[in-house]
Amino acid sequence: MKTLVLGGGVVGVTTAYFLAKAGHEVTVVEEKDGLGLEATAANAGIIAPGHSFAWASPRAPRMLWQSLRGAETAIRVRLAPDLRLYTWGLRFLRECTAERARRNTLIKLRLCQYSQAVMNELVRTERLEYHAITKGALYLYRDPAELEAGTKKMALLAEHGQKQEILDASEVAKLDPVFEPVRSKIAGAIRDLGDSSGDARVFVENLARICRDRFGVAFRLGARVTALRAAADRIDAAVTTQGALTADNYVLALGVGAPIVARTAGVRLPIYPAKGYSSTFPLKPGGLAPTIPGVDEQWLVGWSRLGDQLRLTSTAEFAGYDWGWTPRDFNNILRLARDLFPDAADYERGQYRACLRPMTPDGPPILGLGRHRNLFLNCGHGHMGWTMACGTARTVADLMTGRMPELDLEGLTPRR
Repeated sequence: MKTLVLGGGVVGVTTAYFLAKAGHEVTVVEEKDGLGLEATAANAGIIAPGHSFAWASPRAPRMLWQSLRGAETAIRVRLAPDLRLYTWGLRFLRECTAERARRNTLIKLRLCQYSQAVMNELVRTERLEYHAITKGALYLYRDPAELEAGTKKMALLAEHGQKQEILDASEVAKLDPVFEPVRSKIAGAIRDLGDSSGDARVFVENLARICRDRFGVAFRLGARVTALRAAADRIDAAVTTQGALTADNYVLALGVGAPIVARTAGVRLPIYPAKGYSSTFPLKPGGLAPTIPGVDEQWLVGWSRLGDQLRLTSTAEFAGYDWGWTPRDFNNILRLARDLFPDAADYERGQYRACLRPMTPDGPPILGLGRHRNLFLNCGHGHMGWTMACGTARTVADLMTGRMPELDLEGLTPRR
């Protein structure tokens, strides 16, 4: 069975791995000259079932309104003459009730927990290296009242299998000495013991090598997919800048490009880009750097240590297909870095970039068959592609090979 996987990020490469392992003849088609160079290379590095909350929540409309009035908020919107933004936005607002937020959070959590189990098995089997840190993750609070509120919020995840512990400031500093000099600035943290971190780009590179060397997966780089050629209920070809490519089956794993390409075959996907800002700094020799990944819940900046680098990310900005950024966009990240980790890294030598995350209005990705019987969807992972990739890849591979998926697909299919 010949299969084209469209997209060479962490979602596409993990999908290629599971399909090739199941006996498919796989070719991965990627626009860039390397793998994992877009959102995969810019994520926070945190594998976080313990932070599976749906973005669409009762708090979100107020945050968006404040953003429109010029406030610095974690979720921002920039109005533009783009009908897709408004149609997507209305669907997002419909998901902002407490009942729907709870439902969507639990769907995401179920997927993230399954994906983590699949990833752990893959890493053990393949002895994959990717700068993994498996000490849990810290969700840090600066105000006692916010810590109490966060504890109540996190209880939903604890009720459904996440192992957590509540730490005061001294316990946080004991767990990770980087916080000892600044512990007066924090009230405490919720530690999710199951979360972890690692370099998604390194993971992709090493897994791709296994795919190529052991399973014969081909990687067609520098080929941008521009359209899908459809005939009745089948896809005949993927049209690329290197010509039309044909296969028995196709997997759409193009991140924010998925809805654009799908539309050429008459498929409407409710996916819209959310811009995030990512910075990476070289660690100082002998400096005091964090050893556990985490998120500052007040400033909503995430961090992780990736080998000899410190990665920090922040913000979700709905601004269309705009990869641009200015130095001002990183003020919040730099402020936190110098506040919590002043001696960790050389902040004068940062690498800065913006990435676009493929968001669905309700939060979970879109998996499985749509209207064409040989086009399988694996897209819309939002800000959790690194966390969800292995689980969605395994599930889509199961569907394509006729196996019953281990994952309950309620809330994850195109027809939800």
